[in-house]
Amino acid sequence: MALTFENKMKVRDYECDSQGVVNNAIYLHYFEATRHELMEKCGLRLRDLTEANIIPVVRNANISYRSSLRGSEEFVCTIRIVRDGLRYFFHQQIIRIPDNTLCASAVIEVVCLIEGKVAKPDMFDSAFAGYLEWKDKR
Repeated sequence: MALTFENKMKVRDYECDSQGVVNNAIYLHYFEATRHELMEKCGLRLRDLTEANIIPVVRNANISYRSSLRGSEEFVCTIRIVRDGLRYFFHQQIIRIPDNTLCASAVIEVVCLIEGKVAKPDMFDSAFAGYLEWKDKR
C-alpha cells in the first residue's frame, strides 16, 4: 500500500476574503505548496529540474469545496499519487484541525515535459516510489 504524504499548514489572514473565509483560489496554492514539499522530501527540487529542462506541468485541476477555512485555522493537506501512463494524478485533501473536517478535495493531473515534449520521467517514479500507486500495467 502506498503512503499518504501530509503537510501541516495554517491560514494566514490575508488569504481570506471579505466574508472572512479563505478565497477559493488560495486552495490551489495550498495544494501546490504540498506537492512541492513532497517533491523536496523525495529529493526533487523544482529549480534543479527546470535547469535540466524537466518541467512538471499541471494539465488539469478538479477541486471540490466542502467546508470553508477561516483565518488562523490549522489544517493538513494530504497527497496520494496514482500513475496512469505518462500522467500522475495527485489526489489531495485539505482537512481542518482539530475537528478533521474535509474542507476541499482535488485531483491534480500532472505531466512532465522533458526538452519540451511530454515524456516518461523515470526519476519521478523512483523518487515517489513509496507514495506511488500504479493504475496502468508497467
